[in-house]
This record gives sequence, structure tokens and C-alpha cells, in this order.
Amino acid sequence: MARPRFHRVRVESVTPVAADGSAVEVTCLVPDELTGAFAFTPGQHVTVRLPGDGPQVRRSYSLCSTPRELTGRGRLRLGVRVVPGGAFSTYAAGRLAPGDQLELLSPVGTFGVRFDPARRRRYAAVAAGSGITPVLSLVATALETEPGSRFTVLYGNRAAGSAMFADELGDLKDRHPGRLHLVHVFSREQPRVGLRRGRLDRTTLEALFARLLRPAEVDEWFVCGPAGMVEETLAALAGHDVDPAAVRTELFHLDDSPGGRRQDPPGAASGGGPATGGEAAEVSVIMDGRVTTVPLEPGRTVLDAVMAARPDVPYSCRTGVCGTCRARVVEGSVRMARTWALSADDRAAGDILTCQAVPETARLRIDFDVL
Repeated sequence: MARPRFHRVRVESVTPVAADGSAVEVTCLVPDELTGAFAFTPGQHVTVRLPGDGPQVRRSYSLCSTPRELTGRGRLRLGVRVVPGGAFSTYAAGRLAPGDQLELLSPVGTFGVRFDPARRRRYAAVAAGSGITPVLSLVATALETEPGSRFTVLYGNRAAGSAMFADELGDLKDRHPGRLHLVHVFSREQPRVGLRRGRLDRTTLEALFARLLRPAEVDEWFVCGPAGMVEETLAALAGHDVDPAAVRTELFHLDDSPGGRRQDPPGAASGGGPATGGEAAEVSVIMDGRVTTVPLEPGRTVLDAVMAARPDVPYSCRTGVCGTCRARVVEGSVRMARTWALSADDRAAGDILTCQAVPETARLRIDFDVL
């Protein structure tokens, strides 16, 4: 897989996708010559950069469209929750217009999965807030690709008005009766399924499992949302002996709530931000077949050092969540505070998140081209 690169695309439309106006869908038109560059698996995301000469604004947004929409109509759709004061989201909701241009990195992410028409599976997703965006792509693609499969979606929001893509999810349910089971959970108003209102936490999930969905009957799980919700869901699934290999997770933001203070995987340093300490180091970077060597002072991240010499290095969130800055260590070692975007297999292969990594050795060599 080639390293993701920025490509300029034209905006076709900006459409509200929440009744209270708190979210929009940005549809971009991809020219034929870039279709291959934007090929993706459902569940992946892109990094958006505003064109211009000012300070760079980069944000990651999941794709809510399907691969068939890209190959058939040249469209990519992004779901954007409007965050008060957000550098890109407020721009997208208030100023972005058809005909404008955006720069997008090629899709990345490990939350995605490829579906097989010959397969018959039971899928389930637990999503909160804007976490429904990649899940929508997964659901729509699964239903159109695997006619023998079924999907259950447990979707949490504060209220019905803030639920993103409620109409599109409802349309999918109508088009695939008996194959899509959609359950809304609201923390500030009463759901219609007889459950008490509340957050999508472990208590609520246990009630849903007892009445509507037996975890043992599900082949594959997708969990997407804030850190606290993801942790609560993982704990609930573990309590039902669900195989961790059957669960894919995607974080949309980190928080400081008790549920958000996750334990990092073995081998990762603890703490809330990039690992501190480390050694002064010489970092050699392989990118686009060219080797660049830069110094790195103690306590700075590998990404900090690389950006000074190679400003085209891929990155976005800088919190260890999106995985855009991923590279592979070929010499030396690093320590990281957060590794949400890496699986155990990724870490075993030597993959790192450069935004979180600080060297443990005097010499470090990393390769962006092998991923």
C-alpha cells in the first residue's frame, strides 16, 4: 500500500445530516484519474487539509459512503460533526460551498473490512455520536455486498435531533427488512424500545444484550465513539466471552473521564500524552525512496523532528488515534504513550505512531514507504 498523499478534489455539496444542524455531510467529486488513489475499505477515514498559504489545518473524518459510490459515481462522502470553535468543522458547516476545493489524503485506517458476497455473517456495531459515520459505510456495504448477512446497530446519542444519518439509516432498514436491526439509545430523552434513557454504557448494553442481541451469536463487532464508551463496550463484550479478535475499535476522541483512561497495550508507555524522556537521537527517515537524517532532542516526538525537514510527512490528529502518521522502525527502538491506532500485529511488525514515539536509542531509522 502506497503512502497516503494529498490530492485536491472539488466539493459537490454540503448537506445537514442531523435534525438539530449539528452535523453536515461533505460530498467530494473524485476525478477518474484519482479513483485508484482514493480506493478504500468501508470504515476507513481521510485527512482533510484546507488549501492556502496560511497555517495548516488538518482534520481526520471517516467516510460514510461506499466503495461502489466511488467507482460508480466518483463520489466520496464525509461526515462532519460541528464542534464549537472547531477550525474545520465550523468552516465546513458555515462557509464551505459547492465548487470549493479541499485537499484530502488517501484513505487510511484499520477499522475497515472487506466484505465477501459468498459469506453469511452476523455483524453488530456499537456507535456513539459521530462514531456512526464509518459504521454507516460498513452497514451499507455489508448489506449490498453480502445478501446472506445481517447487521445490528446500537446507536447512542443525547437526543433524536443530534443523531447523524438517522434518515439514511432508516432508509437502509426499509430496503433490507429483516437484515438490519437498528436500536437508538438516548441519554436525554426516552427511546422507543422500552429501555430507560441513559448513556450507551455497560449497564445499558447488558440490558440490550438480555433483550435484543446475544453476543455469542455475533461473528464480528465494530465499536466506534469516545474512549469511555469504547472501554465500556469492550468490558461488556469481555464479560460475555467475546473473542477480542472478533472486535474492531475506532476512537473518535480521547477524554479524561474514568472510562477514557485506558490501559495501553503491553510494551507501550503509560500517560496521557506523548511519551516523555528518551534519548537525544539521530533519526533517519525513508520516504518516497529518499533518506533524510535529522537530529531529535530528548522529549520531542519523532514526528516533530521529521516535520522540520520533510513537511510532506503524513499526520493528522497527533493524539495516537487516527494512525495517519504510521511508519515502521527498521533500526533502533521507541516508546509510545498511546497506541490506539495499532493492533498487536502492527506493533509486533515494528509499526509506530510517529506522533507518539520518542527514541530509546541513539540511532533510529524509520520507513514510511513499506506501509
